[in-house]
Amino acid sequence: MIGKKILVVDDEEDIVNLIAYNLEREGYFVSKAMNGSEALQKVRDEKPDLVLLDLMLPEISGLDVARSIRIEPSTASIPIIMLTARVGEIDKILGLEMGADDYVTKPFSTRELVARVRAVLRRSEAPIRGRIDDQEREETFSQDDLFVSFTTHQVTVEGRPVELTPMEFKLLKFLTGRPGRVYSRDQILDHVWGDESFVEPRTVDVHIRRLRSRIEKDPANPRHILTVRGTGYKLAES
Repeated sequence: MIGKKILVVDDEEDIVNLIAYNLEREGYFVSKAMNGSEALQKVRDEKPDLVLLDLMLPEISGLDVARSIRIEPSTASIPIIMLTARVGEIDKILGLEMGADDYVTKPFSTRELVARVRAVLRRSEAPIRGRIDDQEREETFSQDDLFVSFTTHQVTVEGRPVELTPMEFKLLKFLTGRPGRVYSRDQILDHVWGDESFVEPRTVDVHIRRLRSRIEKDPANPRHILTVRGTGYKLAES
């Protein structure tokens, strides 16, 4: 992970400098932005490996910055960790819905923040865990209008390319390994997120909704990723 570039976005200069100092001590390269407009410009120009993004920003809010990052194909896969002093459940879910990979509330310990940065970067690069060895499974998967190439990380729906974040791709890859098999939230967390103590079961629901919004014609009535009430989720059998 050493040498990765991280963009820190916050309108409080002291917080930006504190975070930058601790990340640089760990060997990361740090870029800084003080508002939403500057953040988006640096994301487009610099293509950082991860963005630490405050929720409350001048000019453009953190939620809108996250939404813009996810919409643009060239930046859609960049991991995002939200930073905010707001601790309400709705704020956390909104952040995840807009594309955040993790969420840290202020005040936070710099040790915990660095650990979360390390964890998100590791999750975005690590191969998926599970019972199916990558070298033993098929290199592609297709179901109706959905096509996935595991070697090139390309996903298409009706022939149109779909941009997924690394975590969304890992989640889809895991579910396609056993069409028809039902997985609980805890099982999905264990196989896709691994031994990451910061992640909550509700995160699975948010990522499922985000994945559906990208691959389903009608996310409210999904054909591929199905909910099994009271149990969890499964990929529909062909």
